[in-house]
Amino acid sequence: MTAPSTLSNAVAPASADAARVRRVPIALEDRSYDIHIGNGLLEDAASWSGLPKARCALIVSNDTVAPLYLETVAARLRPHYAQVLSVVLPDGEAYKGWDAIERIASTLLEAAADRKTVLFALGGGVIGDMTGFAAAIYMRGVPFVQIPTTLLAQVDSSVGGKTAINHALGKNMLGAFYQPLRVLADLDTLKTLPDRELSAGLAEVIKYGPIADAAFLDWLEAHMDALRARDPAALAHAVQRSCEIKAWVVGQDERESGLRAILNFGHTFGHAIETGLGYGEWLHGEAVGCGMVMASDLSVRLGLMPAAFLDRMRTLIERAGLPVTAPAGIGVERFMALMRVDKKAEDGEIRFVLIESLGRAVMRSAPDALVAEVIRQHSA
Repeated sequence: MTAPSTLSNAVAPASADAARVRRVPIALEDRSYDIHIGNGLLEDAASWSGLPKARCALIVSNDTVAPLYLETVAARLRPHYAQVLSVVLPDGEAYKGWDAIERIASTLLEAAADRKTVLFALGGGVIGDMTGFAAAIYMRGVPFVQIPTTLLAQVDSSVGGKTAINHALGKNMLGAFYQPLRVLADLDTLKTLPDRELSAGLAEVIKYGPIADAAFLDWLEAHMDALRARDPAALAHAVQRSCEIKAWVVGQDERESGLRAILNFGHTFGHAIETGLGYGEWLHGEAVGCGMVMASDLSVRLGLMPAAFLDRMRTLIERAGLPVTAPAGIGVERFMALMRVDKKAEDGEIRFVLIESLGRAVMRSAPDALVAEVIRQHSA
C-alpha cells in the first residue's frame, strides 16, 4: 500500500493566484472539491464565492477560536446568507460527544433551518469532526465547509470526510463518512496556535513520510527546526505536501476499505492512550506521536524494518516536541483491551499499520506477547 512515485507532481497551479493560494483537489467517484491553502483566506472574498445559495448559515466554533475569528467569518458570510447563526462550544476533546451535537441540532431547529442550510466548522479537529457529523445527520444531510485553524486539522482531520464523536469506550466510534464542500486552510491562523498544539499537528505531518513519501521524511528531518519556529515557507510546504498525500489516498479509498487505513499509522496505540487516560489529558497528536514510536518498534520486532528506523522516528518525534513514552497508568491489559475495540480490529484481533519499507505501509496483526513487550518498553 503506497502512493505513486509521481505524487510529488500531482498538484499543478490552478489559477493566476496560485503562488498565493495553493489548491489541492480531492477527486471522488461522485464529486470533487478543493483544499485551499494560503495566507489571508478568511479575509479573501474569493474564499466564499461559489457556495450553495441558502437562507441560513451556521458557524460552529469553540470558546478559544471564536474570539479570534468568528466575527471575520460571519462578516464574510452575511452578504451570501440572510441569517448567519453561530454555536460556540467548550474547547477540548472532552466535549466531543452527544451534548455538543444536541446543541448544534437545537440551534438549527429553533431557527427552522432547512436542508439547504450550510454549516461552517471553524476550529481544530474536534470542531471539524463534530460539525461534519452534525451536518451528516441534520435532515439526513446538509452541506458544510471546513475552516481548520490548527495544523493538525489543516493536514489531516479536515480532509477526507471522516466525521465522528467519541464514546467512553472508544475514540471516534460514532460517526459517518461525509465530505465537505471545500476546505479553507488559512495559514495565518497558525500564528495564534499555542506551541503545544503546533507540535501535536506535526505528528500528523510526520506520519506521511514513512507511509507514503520517503523524500518528505528526509525533508522533515532537515526542516523540523524551521517548522517549530513557524517559518511561513516551511509550514506552507508541509501543509500542501500532507494534503497532496491524503487527497490521493482518499481519492483511491474514500471509505477506508483498504488503502486509506495507512493514514492511521500510530493511531491504534495512540487512540488507546487517549481513551485510557481520559479524553483531553493528552492531545490527539501527542498520543499519535507516541503511537508512531510504538508502531515503529513493532515494525522492527516483526522484522519489517531495521533497528535504525525506530531510532530515526523517535528522534524526529522528540524534535517535534512530542512525547515518546506512554503514561504508565494505563497498564498493559487495559491498553490491549482498548486496542481490541479499535475500528481496524477484526474478530477481536488487533491490526496495526506498520512500515515495511520507507514510503510503504502494510496492515498486520502481531502476537499479543510481542505487542505487550512494545507497550512495556515505551511506557513510563
